[in-house]
Amino acid sequence: MKSNRLLTLAALCLLFVTTFAQNDSTAFMRKVCSLEGVSQVQRLDTDKFHEKYVLKFRQFVDGDNADKGTFDERLFVGFKGYDRPTVLVTEGYFAHYGERQSYTEELCELFDANVILCEYRYFAESVPQPTNWDYMTVDNSLRDYHRVRQAFGKVFTGKWISTGISKGGQTTMFYRATYPDDVDVSVSYVAPLNRSVEDGRHEKFLAKKVGTKEERAAIVKAQQHFMQKKPQLMPLFNEYCKEKGYSFNLSNEDIFDYCVLEYPFALWQWGTPVSTIPAEDDTDKAWFDNLTATAGPDYFSQPNVFMPFDVQAARELGYYGYSLKAIKKWASVKDTKGYLKTLMLPDSLRHYAFDPTLYKRTVKFLKEEDPRHIFIYGEIDPWSASGVCTWLNCKKKKNMRIYVQPRGSHKARIGNMPENMKREIVDRIATWLKD
Repeated sequence: MKSNRLLTLAALCLLFVTTFAQNDSTAFMRKVCSLEGVSQVQRLDTDKFHEKYVLKFRQFVDGDNADKGTFDERLFVGFKGYDRPTVLVTEGYFAHYGERQSYTEELCELFDANVILCEYRYFAESVPQPTNWDYMTVDNSLRDYHRVRQAFGKVFTGKWISTGISKGGQTTMFYRATYPDDVDVSVSYVAPLNRSVEDGRHEKFLAKKVGTKEERAAIVKAQQHFMQKKPQLMPLFNEYCKEKGYSFNLSNEDIFDYCVLEYPFALWQWGTPVSTIPAEDDTDKAWFDNLTATAGPDYFSQPNVFMPFDVQAARELGYYGYSLKAIKKWASVKDTKGYLKTLMLPDSLRHYAFDPTLYKRTVKFLKEEDPRHIFIYGEIDPWSASGVCTWLNCKKKKNMRIYVQPRGSHKARIGNMPENMKREIVDRIATWLKD
């Protein structure tokens, strides 16, 4: 009897929730709810779209093989109009920022477009259970985006634009190369295309190409000053790591060295002025604060929420290396080769070997084909050292274009480009969307 009462109560609750959802729904919401694989649709406040929702979309763990299991991918959908362009954001990490009431994308603002922000598999709320890391591959992630595109193509009938920033920009590149007909336009922001786990081009870029000779010399001098002051800075470093609860795969002394090695990359990546480097006679605290603000030890702390990326970097995406040359005289670290696995991954995930297939496939596509694809880079961003801007020749291509922002960092966007570049990019995309 108690069981029947509970069932009756549950049925009444379900009826109430369903009726409320129907009464509160819109025509667009009903279309989204009708799509196969969509569940848990929740309306969100928005300043930028007519309507915005967060939902779950069922994906296969491995390829299109349902026998390997499924998981729910988190999506954020902003609605402007059924026939408006739709921006498919191939996010490379988390998508929680889509919850913000003010959330939009640059391309949505420029072209009055809908948005579908897709959280990357194995991040945040889009993690398969159980979590088998063998299926954390780029090709599986691309199938995720392809399935989203197929499903929402039944709702959005206008042109489609894929876009992403950094790892998301890589994903946009890989997505276009793998499913070239899924979208009409692609825009990759600050996207590297690395050829190995330690690509090799970044160290040369930092040593000889980025900025001015005087700026590079000032950074080397700062690195050496950090190391010379290491005995005085280590107590501050140890206390800082203890207060923050950081844990590392190596000793704190070695992690200090890696922070100093990371310093030039991090400084240039975010466009931090070289003038922020403390004066030589500044206090130990000033030098310590500068180091942690620019290249803090949290980057190497374990466990790390970016571990899914580290797995992919070791397997397919590649990464950058470090040069010990500037600080070798004082360093406790004697060799940085293989540091990504040593510092970033647990023992259980270090067995993956790097496979260059993805890199080669993408290079072949970009050289041989001519998709409507815009690449945006920052001149001083170290990731540009392994970007397609270093080797892809677009002079004979009708569509593909590369734009490098002068003195631009990893923050390079269409909106902060020089006015002539901005206008050219916007006009080109607008023409493509009208075709």
